[in-house]
Amino acid sequence: MRKLFIIGIGAGNPDFLTVQAIKALNGLDVVFLIDKGGEKAALARLRMEICARYIDKTYRVVEAADPARDRSPADYEAEVAAWHGRRAAIYERMIREELTDGQHGAFLVWGDPSLYDSTLRIVDQVAAMNTVGFDVEVIPGITSVQALAAAHRTPLNRIGEPVLITTGRRLAENPSCATADAVVMLDGDCAFRQVEDRDVDIFWGAYLGTPDEILISGPLRERADEIESARREARRRHGWIMDTYLIRKNAAP
Repeated sequence: MRKLFIIGIGAGNPDFLTVQAIKALNGLDVVFLIDKGGEKAALARLRMEICARYIDKTYRVVEAADPARDRSPADYEAEVAAWHGRRAAIYERMIREELTDGQHGAFLVWGDPSLYDSTLRIVDQVAAMNTVGFDVEVIPGITSVQALAAAHRTPLNRIGEPVLITTGRRLAENPSCATADAVVMLDGDCAFRQVEDRDVDIFWGAYLGTPDEILISGPLRERADEIESARREARRRHGWIMDTYLIRKNAAP
C-alpha cells in the first residue's frame, strides 16, 4: 500500500519543524509540490531548503502547476469547491502515477494541515475516487497563530475567555467580532479597517519566523496606516506576503 503524509512544516522558520515531521521526511520517497507561480517561488524554495536540510536519503520531487482560481467570485464557496475539484484531479494523478506500492510520499503544508488549509479536504476527495489506494498520516505543525503570539510575547486568550480564529473576509462581513479576542488570517484587503471600535488593540506580524519578519502592535486606530503601508512595501519588495494578526478589545481599566 502507498502511504501519503500530510506534513505541517511550520510558519516559515525551518527550526519550527517538529521531531515527528523530520522523522517523516526521512522516510519519504517522493515529495509532491504544487507550483503557485512566480509570486510564490520563494515559498517553493523554502520547501526545498527544508527538504535539503532534513532529508538524509534519496528522494524525488514531483511538481504540478496549481489550477487557476477566481479570487473575486460572485459565489465564493462554489468557486472554492470547483477549485478543490481541479486540485483533487491533479493530486490523484500525481499519487497514482508517481507513487508505487510500498513507497511513501508527502505534501508539505505551511503551518498546520488542520487550520485554513485545503490539503486534507482534497486528499479526502482523492480517496473517494477509489482509483488509487493509499494510507494517510497527518503530522501537525506550528501555525502562524502560535508564531504570532510568541513573537509578540502575548497569550492568545485572556483568563477564562474564548479565542476566535477567522479570516479577513469574515471580519469584513462582521467587524463586531473584534470585541472579542480574534485571530485573523488570509486577509488580503486590510479588513481591520472595517473595525470602528476605537478601543481595540492589534498585534500584527508578517513573514513570521523568517529573517524578513515584521511586527507591529498597539492601538488599532494608531497602527492601521503603519500596517497598511508596511504590507504594501513588503509585497512590493517580495512579490507576496503572508501575515496574521490578533485584535482584541482593550482591557477595562
